[in-house]
Amino acid sequence: MEKILAQIESPTDVKSLSPAELDRLAGELREEIIATCAANGGHLAPSLGVVELTIALHRVFESPRDKIVWDVGHQAYAHKLLTGRRERFRTLRTMGGISGFPKRVESPHDVFDVGHSSTSISAALGLAVGRDLKGARNKVVAVIGDGSMTGGIAYEGLNQAGHLNRDLVVILNDNEMSIAENVGALSHFLSRTITNEFVHKIKKDVEGFLESFDRMGRGVLKVAKRAEESLKGLFTPGMLFEAFGFEYVGPIDGHNIELLMETLEKVRRFDDAVLIHVVTRKGKGYPPAEKNPSLFHGVGPFEVATGKVLKGKGGAASYTAVFGTAMRKIAAENERVVAITAAMPDGTGLTPFAGEFPDRFFDVGIAEQHAVTFAAGLAADGFRPVVAVYSSFLQRAFDEVFHDVCLQNLPVTFAIDRAGVVGSDGPTHHGVFDLSYLRILPNMTIMAPKDENELQHMLQTAIEHDGPVAVRYPRGNGYGVPLDQSFRPLPIGRAEVLREGRGGAILAVGTMVRPAFEAAQTLAADGIDLTVVNARFIKPLDRETILSLARRGRLFTAEENALQGGFGTAVLELLEEEGLDEVRVHRMGYPDSFVEQGEQPELRAIYGLDAEGIVRTVRTALAG
Repeated sequence: MEKILAQIESPTDVKSLSPAELDRLAGELREEIIATCAANGGHLAPSLGVVELTIALHRVFESPRDKIVWDVGHQAYAHKLLTGRRERFRTLRTMGGISGFPKRVESPHDVFDVGHSSTSISAALGLAVGRDLKGARNKVVAVIGDGSMTGGIAYEGLNQAGHLNRDLVVILNDNEMSIAENVGALSHFLSRTITNEFVHKIKKDVEGFLESFDRMGRGVLKVAKRAEESLKGLFTPGMLFEAFGFEYVGPIDGHNIELLMETLEKVRRFDDAVLIHVVTRKGKGYPPAEKNPSLFHGVGPFEVATGKVLKGKGGAASYTAVFGTAMRKIAAENERVVAITAAMPDGTGLTPFAGEFPDRFFDVGIAEQHAVTFAAGLAADGFRPVVAVYSSFLQRAFDEVFHDVCLQNLPVTFAIDRAGVVGSDGPTHHGVFDLSYLRILPNMTIMAPKDENELQHMLQTAIEHDGPVAVRYPRGNGYGVPLDQSFRPLPIGRAEVLREGRGGAILAVGTMVRPAFEAAQTLAADGIDLTVVNARFIKPLDRETILSLARRGRLFTAEENALQGGFGTAVLELLEEEGLDEVRVHRMGYPDSFVEQGEQPELRAIYGLDAEGIVRTVRTALAG
């Protein structure tokens, strides 16, 4: 029997399918998503949870005329398969392939680029207001998960949307999960529901009973309907969203296609702001993902039959794991140390810390701004908070880092994971800007370790320092170097010379130190004798070492950050300040463009940030 999915070239093809065919389509979508994620990795559990919802949306609405905005976008795999990308779907998240997130340049059905959470309501409202200003008649739909509802921008969007009361549909996909299990008072409120069947039965029984009493019964029924709205608030979050000015519908079963279509058809005729509360199961249809939705939220390649995740390369511990272990050791000796994460306890390596020090661990949900200011409050009261966060997510809290931490010179440590390129999630997740946006802030100290052992000592240094410190480190495994069991603070602003040379010097930070050292060894065989420096500190710079080397020859800087405003720029500024602007400096880093998706080694090779690329850059510069 030919697969129904093979016949789907656009959402128009979904509209002619029978209910039985729609159910078959849901199963086939799941099969394709599972097979592709098993090979490429990806956001499996979120996408499996919204298959029926996606089918219903494309059955009822007229994409791309009607605009569907996916929050975060990691749940949009079924959407991609139904909107003309079926044949390319197996290229998902690979270099040159389709993105793991909605992308406007990829399809007219992707109306807004996403990758970070909580933005869909604001973006959809902008599209709705733009529609009204143009006098158009299309619908606008935002699909947002309950995990994303912990982000403050979601409520800023709700607040204005309710005030303007434009023709806007918000679908709350409630699966009680973000990446990890949702936390906070709001998530508990959203989860306080009773089954549709129970509500429906009670409502029908009461209506039938009252209508049997003729006029008096109909009068009581009107009163009862008003009471129903109050009663609904006891069991559902309807009161919250109606307080924002939305018409509230739900909660409804998010895996019942007919019910979803019926609800969406009714809502499609509304001309004001409405919120539909849909209850789904993350990982639906694949038992390993249903059992462990956190693991399969964003998973690497795995065996379909067993759900066993395939091991990564090498046996060395990851930087994330080393950070987590070091945090537990330091916290055992220092009761003032507390750990904070924004919905990423597993991803940042803090789950063991949470088990050992539950009173000193805080998961604030997807709320990076709050996480930073919360840490500032703790620091102001004498504690040593460590905010563990991905580089690209810390961007969301820039003002809080500036205003609430640096301005007061508070001892908050930012443990910045996933610095540099991170791989297949692409430009929304690459951490290649943190050196630039943090270096400009007064009082901030910035470090990057050359290996996983140095990370431990930098963490100790940061926690002991009386001011804000950022320690940035990459995604993936370390080099397998021996790990010291006791940690020592490093002298602030002192670099480490790894190799002495008679010519110029390579100043490298973080992940660039080892390839710079390897490149220098290769170049030495050709008579090019370079000093190699592990800069360690991006701010403050080791002025003495850098100026000494600058007076001896040309300098090369290597960093896994954007060239604009990064480490190399800091070196140029130092030389200008010292009147040495005639010194030749060749900077290696990422250009003034967003880095595409691809595996880390692929991307570093493309941009000349591996040993071979550094060798090429040095030879070209010296030949010029």
